[in-house]
Amino acid sequence: MKRIVAIVLLLALITCAFVGCVEKDVIPMPTSTPTPTVHDIREIVISPTTQSTGTIDRHYEWSYGGRKWTWDLTLPKSLYEYYKGKPRPPTGDYSVYITDPYDDAYIEALIEKFNGAAAKQGYDEYEKVNFVIAFVQSLPHTVDKVTTPFDEYPRYPLETLVDNGGDCEDTSILTAALLDKMDYGVVLIKLPGHMAVGVLGGEGIYGTYYSENGKKYFYLETTGEGWNVGEIPNEYKGSSVTLYHLVPRAILTHDWTATHTRSILTDIVTLTVTVKNVGTATANNVEVHAAFDAGENHVYNPKESETFNLNPGSKATVTLYLNVPSDKYTRLIVRTISGNYLMDESTSEWFQT
Repeated sequence: MKRIVAIVLLLALITCAFVGCVEKDVIPMPTSTPTPTVHDIREIVISPTTQSTGTIDRHYEWSYGGRKWTWDLTLPKSLYEYYKGKPRPPTGDYSVYITDPYDDAYIEALIEKFNGAAAKQGYDEYEKVNFVIAFVQSLPHTVDKVTTPFDEYPRYPLETLVDNGGDCEDTSILTAALLDKMDYGVVLIKLPGHMAVGVLGGEGIYGTYYSENGKKYFYLETTGEGWNVGEIPNEYKGSSVTLYHLVPRAILTHDWTATHTRSILTDIVTLTVTVKNVGTATANNVEVHAAFDAGENHVYNPKESETFNLNPGSKATVTLYLNVPSDKYTRLIVRTISGNYLMDESTSEWFQT
C-alpha cells in the first residue's frame, strides 16, 4: 500500500503548476506543532480466547543431583494457540516474552514443583538454580528455520514447554521466566549470535559474571547439558554483551494507508495510521508524526496527531491531512513517538510531485 501511494501521487500531481500549490518552508521534523485532527482513537484489548478446548500433555525427563527426574505437565490448548497466534514483537529485547502475564499461573505451577522437590532434597539456593537450569538444558535444541516458517522465531515460555525445546533465545526466555518468578534477580544476556541468562549472585558464587550498578550477574548457559552457574562456553568468553532487565515495556508498531485528493483549491493527502502496542506496558503520550521528506533531516509540511495513551494489546487509528508540496522529489515519512522517543518509522518510495 505504501508503494501504491507513491504511484498515485506521481500520476495525480503532474498538473500542480496550474492549480497554484502552496508549500511551507523547509523546516526540521518538529517535536511540537499546532494540533491537527485525530479521528476514531479506539482501544481493543487482546486477551487469550477460549475458543479452543482441550489440553496438551507433556512428559519431561532429566538428570540432576545424581538422580533421574520425570515430570508431567498439562497445559491448555487455547493458551498455547493464543501465544502461537501473537505477532513476534519487532524488538531485540526479548524480556517482552517474559513479562507477558497470561501464562503466569502455569509458570508458577511449574515453580511449585521445583520448590517442593528442592526442599525435599535439601538443595540450597545455588543448587536450586542449577536444578532449574538442568531441566531447561535437557530440552532438545531446535533450529527456528527447521521447526517454523521463520529464520528467527522467539517463543513465549509456554510455547517452549509445549514445543518441547527451542534454540538459545527460547530456552533463555524460559529459564529467565522461571528464575524471575522464583524471586532471583535475573537479566537476559545478549551476545553476538547467542543469548543466555544472568542471575544475581553474591558471596560464595564464582565464575563468569557481568557487573552493572555494583551488582554481579553470573552467566547461565541454557543450551546443552552440564553447565552450572558461572560457566561459559569458550567461544563466548570476552564477547561484548547487552543486559536486558525483565521489566514491562511498550512496543509500538504501525501501518498506514494514504489517499490523494485534488481540487482547484486543495491538494491533500489523507493519511490513516493504525498504531498497535504489542508490548507489555502502557505507552504514554503517543503521537503520530508525518511529513514529506526534504532530505538532510528536513521535511515539508509536517503534521502530528494529538497525544494519547495505548494499553498493552491495544490499537488506535489516527487520521492526518498533509498539504502536498509542489515540484519536489520526495517521499512520505511516518513516525510513531512515545514520550519523545521514536518507537517506529516507515516511509513510502521516492516520487516526484
